[in-house]
Amino acid sequence: MAHWQWAYSMGSTRAHIVLPEALIAEIDAAVGPRGRSAFLVETAQAELRRRRLLSFLRSDEPAWSEKAHPELKGGSTAWVGKLRKESDQRLQAAISPRARK
Repeated sequence: MAHWQWAYSMGSTRAHIVLPEALIAEIDAAVGPRGRSAFLVETAQAELRRRRLLSFLRSDEPAWSEKAHPELKGGSTAWVGKLRKESDQRLQAAISPRARK
């Protein structure tokens, strides 16, 4: 699916925007005149993601909660240690039958 088809397949509304001619020329040089809308959609979405991330990073809201991640209740060091121990046990179980042959 072409970029412009993707942009219009999501349920779109036409918006009249005014851009400097030099900017339009630069966009056209990068994506072509038929790629403008898709480029502007992708660029706006990326900028909104960036702003949401910055807003989150500036807030006091925790990145995770104990309720959402009960495996980290004992701390990340204990959790990583448990993962490593389980991995070592799986590796030993996989190696042991081969060693008997």
